[in-house]
Amino acid sequence: MLHEQARRPSRAGIHRIRRVLVVEDSPLQRRILVACLRKWGLSVDEAENGEQALEKCAAAPFDLIVSDWMMPGMDGLDFCRAFRNLPGDGYGYFILLTSKSEKTDIAQGLDAGADDFLTKPVNPQELRARIAAGARILEMQRELSEKNRLIGDTLDQLQLAYDRIDQDLIQARKIQRSLLPELSRDFGGSRVSLLLRPCGHIGGDLVGMFAAGPDQVGFYNIDVSGHGITSAMMTARLGSHLSSRYADQNLAIDQTRAGPGRLHPPHRLAAILNARLIEDTGIDEYFTMAYGVADLASGRVEMVQAGHPHPLVLRRDGGAEFLGSGGLPVGLIADARYHGFSTHLQPGDRLLIYSDGFTEARLKTGEMLGAEGLARLIAADAGRLEGREFLDDLFGRLSESLSAQFGLEDDVSATLFEFGAP
Repeated sequence: MLHEQARRPSRAGIHRIRRVLVVEDSPLQRRILVACLRKWGLSVDEAENGEQALEKCAAAPFDLIVSDWMMPGMDGLDFCRAFRNLPGDGYGYFILLTSKSEKTDIAQGLDAGADDFLTKPVNPQELRARIAAGARILEMQRELSEKNRLIGDTLDQLQLAYDRIDQDLIQARKIQRSLLPELSRDFGGSRVSLLLRPCGHIGGDLVGMFAAGPDQVGFYNIDVSGHGITSAMMTARLGSHLSSRYADQNLAIDQTRAGPGRLHPPHRLAAILNARLIEDTGIDEYFTMAYGVADLASGRVEMVQAGHPHPLVLRRDGGAEFLGSGGLPVGLIADARYHGFSTHLQPGDRLLIYSDGFTEARLKTGEMLGAEGLARLIAADAGRLEGREFLDDLFGRLSESLSAQFGLEDDVSATLFEFGAP
């Protein structure tokens, strides 16, 4: 009894085989193989030649093919090649029965697509072992196919999510652009022009201008920490705090005063904004800012630099000088102190405030542009462009100098104040 159980082939390992096709032109050999396989609990179909077998395989997939090599008409090699060319996602394990044993014959069979070989006459125990080995390979293939399907489904879901996010970001960009109702505006003989080029759909830079009377204009350049949606939401909030449309909501305007000089001193505005951000719990973002208030009659400009790059004065005679001494970012430290400074412009002088997207841009040389590089880039302009043309040309020349490897890595923005005679 024990001896009989030891001889009985176990289904462990071959139960993964669902459908088997036996291809053998000898009716006797085919019956023996089919009976043996069915005895092991396998579902078996049969064919007497390669053509008939190929028709059955095209109609329904088989997990295992046991095919004779030498058959009239389409032999085992031709059938194997045709079987491998059938469309379908599943894999069929192919065992070739042959009396050939030369290495060249085996190589020929492998090249045709066979997975394994059995010499005739077939030993049942060896056949079962080969089938068990094939079952393990098929199971691994099914697991891999299932994982690939899950990965494909996940990628499809991610693509749908990305498409939705992309559409949302496109709409968010439109909303962010609406914060800039105008990119250039004349104030008597003076003018303020704006440049805003985010490195993605949306950015964390903000530029703007506003007036509280006929003789004063405020203008700013802000760079919120980080990138993406969170920074863009912060710029939207700051845009409402510094609105050019709704003076009653603009924190830069002293609502307790009337008439000329209603704008808070720049260092006072920085302190107001800093207190606002510190009071709002759950907000980790901060921002740097350069903000100026120009007296349109005298050309005097009061400024504050809160962690932002140094403002650059471009004199009418070609001279250039950087202003400010740094300062702390806004919203980073409670009770931070901000100190103002001033400069005086003559008619024809210009004042440029800009984000570090300019100065930290990586050039083709691998180095960053830097403040001095920005000054040289401006000086390289032989013409005397003005307003938005000046800013667009400056950005264009920066783009031409960028490293192709890194491109535009940060938002680029600038505000240009050009002082003219009242």
